[in-house]
Amino acid sequence: MRIRSLPRAGLVVALSLCLLGGVLGCTRADDERVDPPSGSGAPSASTGASSSSSMSPAPMTTAPMATAPPSTTASAELDPYATAEPATSAVGKVSEEWLEAPDGRRRHFRLYVPTALRVGEAAPLLIALHGGLGTSEQFAVNSGFDELAEANGFIVVYPDGIRAAPDRPGLQTWNGGYCCGPAARQDVDDVGYVRFLIDLLEERLNVDAARIFAAGHSNGAIMAYRLACELSDRIVAIGVQAGSLGIDDCRPKESVSVLHIHGLADTNHPIDGGVGTGVSGVDFRSGRVAVRTLAELDGCDGEPLVDLVESKPDLEVSTWSNCASGAVVRLITVEGASHAWMGHRAASEGAAALVGEPYEDFDSSRAIWSFLNQHARD
Repeated sequence: MRIRSLPRAGLVVALSLCLLGGVLGCTRADDERVDPPSGSGAPSASTGASSSSSMSPAPMTTAPMATAPPSTTASAELDPYATAEPATSAVGKVSEEWLEAPDGRRRHFRLYVPTALRVGEAAPLLIALHGGLGTSEQFAVNSGFDELAEANGFIVVYPDGIRAAPDRPGLQTWNGGYCCGPAARQDVDDVGYVRFLIDLLEERLNVDAARIFAAGHSNGAIMAYRLACELSDRIVAIGVQAGSLGIDDCRPKESVSVLHIHGLADTNHPIDGGVGTGVSGVDFRSGRVAVRTLAELDGCDGEPLVDLVESKPDLEVSTWSNCASGAVVRLITVEGASHAWMGHRAASEGAAALVGEPYEDFDSSRAIWSFLNQHARD
């Protein structure tokens, strides 16, 4: 199938969310370490000698890094928000539900349906994945996707990951592969859960099957990459902040467009990989390698075109083009930006204390939707 690039006036940005506004990790009252959430702004990962070998971040076989310098241009035309209307008051319908997933687990999700949906017209669906130790509610507050959905006419669903324990709400993680936490250690079928959730929403709502997207932060970003690899027959494009590719064998059936946003001052999940500064001590894989790997799998040109945005000098935008089926792969790096979800306050003071202050001169959520909004599958 071919991905249609809808009128493109801007750049792409990925995502989704950060735990409680982005947290890198936490410890229990008894001082026992809890795997941090990579999506909540805090990547969570297994710790200790008892973790399974599948959790170790073994080196991946990926596209080699470029040896020749990419071409660079300066563009005043590059607008990261070109196809996304500014957020407005979220006056649509919010609902929550528990269901039994195909693996028998009870799973929870939060759904926002905007009032702007037109009768008889199919609407895009955004799957927004919270970060490690985050929740659906926290990510909704931190990302502001409800408000964007109201302004732009898309449905947004916030699935919840797996809790560290049934009686400990909030400490939730996704099985992105090598990361993170109990979800990865238990090899939870989160891909199967998301597929089941898409099927359910398509039965209940008028979802545009050609415009189903995923966004995520940290552990949620790692999970979004896994969806691009293993659920490409349903997911058309992903937008993430602060993630990496968590599996070694990525074989998408269809081309998937990617927008990856990463702060160069992010020490929780360093863009080039390595041990993060969170209490979990996760050894993260490289975000740059993740982007290059998807560009290679999408059949894009070997080297990206690099744009410097005149109105936002902290941004560098690398775009891989001429990809198979019309896909686009883009990396936006932001000088001085940390792990916190950019452009939005943390959902709580506690979360802010863990991930720091957000970079304020860039809105990850709006940039992500602007990018996703330019793609559809024929």
